[in-house]
Amino acid sequence: MRSIINIAPEGYRIILYSLLIWIITYLLSIYLDYSWIELLSIYLFYLFILICYFFRDPIRKVINDNSDFLSPADGRIISIENYDDEQIGKSVKIAIFLSVLNVHRQWIPLSAKVVETTYNPGKFFGAFKNKASDKNEQTSIIFQDDKKNIFKIKQIAGFVARRIVNHMDKNLDVNQGDKLGFIKFGSRVEIIVPVNFKVKVRKGMKVRGCKTIIGNFSNDI
Repeated sequence: MRSIINIAPEGYRIILYSLLIWIITYLLSIYLDYSWIELLSIYLFYLFILICYFFRDPIRKVINDNSDFLSPADGRIISIENYDDEQIGKSVKIAIFLSVLNVHRQWIPLSAKVVETTYNPGKFFGAFKNKASDKNEQTSIIFQDDKKNIFKIKQIAGFVARRIVNHMDKNLDVNQGDKLGFIKFGSRVEIIVPVNFKVKVRKGMKVRGCKTIIGNFSNDI
């Protein structure tokens, strides 16, 4: 029997703490005759439900051809721009903004091998701001597919997010649709691809992880 909502393991600890705090407050509201404790208990119960909803982890079945580069996250495209990346060189950077209402799981967009993964602590500007791309807390993962195409995925923390979970390790072989990681609360995901990549999305477009085709690599470009 399938559960009503699949919960991300990355959220178990926060969910458990919020549940315990609610239970303690609820018990106090029963034994103590204070209206403010009862109101606090109600508030914490709804907060617990919201936290569970935030850490939902839908199972996405990949049905596309593996040559399609799928979106690694749910959200909205906020920028598509030419970029000069220190590892990839001349490239295109596609930024996806994840609001607190979006699913915050990230998936592997294309079967590949992990070349390098780095973590950079930083600030916590709003994830929708361009300066968040370089200044905020982030992880960068470089991949290489079986045709030697290099691409990079960046997990970037936002104003609310203070914890990035990255499941990638160097030399790990990953398949399209595998779980890449999780960003807790509002955040940003960036895709950096070389110029032989044909982009099929546009600014302002909503995308879904494992479902929306971002583009394809082509040796003709």
